[in-house]
Amino acid sequence: MRFIEEIVVDEFLPTFRSLLAERLRERDLTQSEVADILGISQSAVSKYAHGEVARNERVLDDERVAGLAEDLAEGLANDELTSVGALVESEILIRQLERDDLLSELHAAAMPGLNEYDGFDVHDPDSSLRAAERARSSVRRGIGTLEATSGFAGLIPNVGSNLVECVPDATDIDDVAGVPGRIFDVKGRTTVPGDPEFGVSGHVAGVLLAARDNGNDALAALNLAYDADLVDRLESLDFSTVAFDGERDTDEAIAAVDAADADALYHTGGFGVEANVYLLAPSAADAAARVRDLL
Repeated sequence: MRFIEEIVVDEFLPTFRSLLAERLRERDLTQSEVADILGISQSAVSKYAHGEVARNERVLDDERVAGLAEDLAEGLANDELTSVGALVESEILIRQLERDDLLSELHAAAMPGLNEYDGFDVHDPDSSLRAAERARSSVRRGIGTLEATSGFAGLIPNVGSNLVECVPDATDIDDVAGVPGRIFDVKGRTTVPGDPEFGVSGHVAGVLLAARDNGNDALAALNLAYDADLVDRLESLDFSTVAFDGERDTDEAIAAVDAADADALYHTGGFGVEANVYLLAPSAADAAARVRDLL
């Protein structure tokens, strides 16, 4: 795991400082004066001047980086800019480059898992990256709960179960994390084929999105094999259950019922359609925890 701050320290700063030191030396400042301005030792300035510090070619070739080094050197050499002012300008560029730009690209090269996110900003608490990783983490926790819950395998329908969670602004199944290939009962054992991914659940994700489109604020769903006693147990626990027509298009069927306050949606099946109960919950971890109350 590498933080973007490490990319700044290891790749950006040595390159940028060397550029700035070169530009200051070109303006006839002594090594001592350059060292004072940059807050580094004279020996470090000497290393920069003699090319003894490794520089990142992508940073070196970026016109914005080179342009800022030139502007700062001019202002610092002429006493038109203070060290604090130079720091502020440098920080502004760094933050810009961290937002889906040069530094974020270098970060993604060091952390390949970041490549699946477009326009990510690791510093943004409301970023899509953070929301997606939280959803995926919640599904993982939920899976762990289900695997540890004795009796859950008996609730898995023949078509398999899926535990899903969407990001808050989800619009389609690509915004919903779930289990690839579904969860199955293999000889009484809950079997999960892979790590949660986005866009792998069409059916359960579709039910969740349809419920949300009709006013439900759930972020997660889990499907179980339908049983009238299961619906009764849900209602005995004060969960609101709503039936819909499983033979109709999912969006149309859920739009035809009052799904806004439902804690569970269910249908009793039809020709070629297996009956299912869909638990709705604030998170995948919550949905899995509710299974324990049903057993």
